[in-house]
Amino acid sequence: MKKTIILLTTLCATAFLYVSCSSDNNEQTSSTDLVPIGASVAVDTSNEMDVNTGLLITTSTSTTGKTAETAPGICATITVTTNGGNYPKVFLADFGTAGCEDGNKFTRKGKLKVTLSGPITETGSKMTIERIDYSINGIKLEGTIEYTNTITTPTVPQWTRKVTNGKLTDKQGAVYTNSGTYTTKQTAGVDTPLVLSDNVYEITEGTHTVTSSNGVTLTLTVKEPLIKKYSCLFISKGQLKVQGGILNGVIDYGNNDCDALYTYTHENGSSFNLSM
Repeated sequence: MKKTIILLTTLCATAFLYVSCSSDNNEQTSSTDLVPIGASVAVDTSNEMDVNTGLLITTSTSTTGKTAETAPGICATITVTTNGGNYPKVFLADFGTAGCEDGNKFTRKGKLKVTLSGPITETGSKMTIERIDYSINGIKLEGTIEYTNTITTPTVPQWTRKVTNGKLTDKQGAVYTNSGTYTTKQTAGVDTPLVLSDNVYEITEGTHTVTSSNGVTLTLTVKEPLIKKYSCLFISKGQLKVQGGILNGVIDYGNNDCDALYTYTHENGSSFNLSM
């Protein structure tokens, strides 16, 4: 049991959203082996958080006509630049160098630059999110997220989420680069485009990779569709297949509860109950 306690302490200290962990005893797995799992979930969660922020900023400020304001739930000052009132529109969310606490009690610093090529609900429109000296809870985040509307059926909106040059640097200085593409469909809230709280998204397919500074690369592929409610901070259901190094298993996000819990089960049957 002592080995497991050391393992979980290391894992919880490394991934930025971890607050508590528990696990079955597993003498075959070391802390070094499992740390990339936590880092990978943290990377994916931060990407989802920034997409949500981009959607909130562009939805709540694009219809007001104001050039600078604070969006509900966002502690940043938003500056809007348009092409004579037309697209593209650029939204700069400035959280400040000292940082501010958002509606989810996370401290954010730096800036997010969100460029909207057209209404995100229209086919072909793209929302591009760039991170500028940006961090969440002291974890530095870099890279670009492209969220492109690929709708083919009006009643089922669909987007691709592509991450390029992604990088997460944790509080201990460990670096995790990442990239990948997901396909996302909206399964609820379609009839209320200006209201985000009732939106539910389903990530149906896609793969992303996360590489640590020591060269270990994890590939995470959607095994069962991931359910992301806008009103929930974390993914609430679905599975990711994990492969890389000695890791070969499945991340399971649970039964659609709006909580921070998930499990990792290794191919040998060993299971770890974790919390973001």
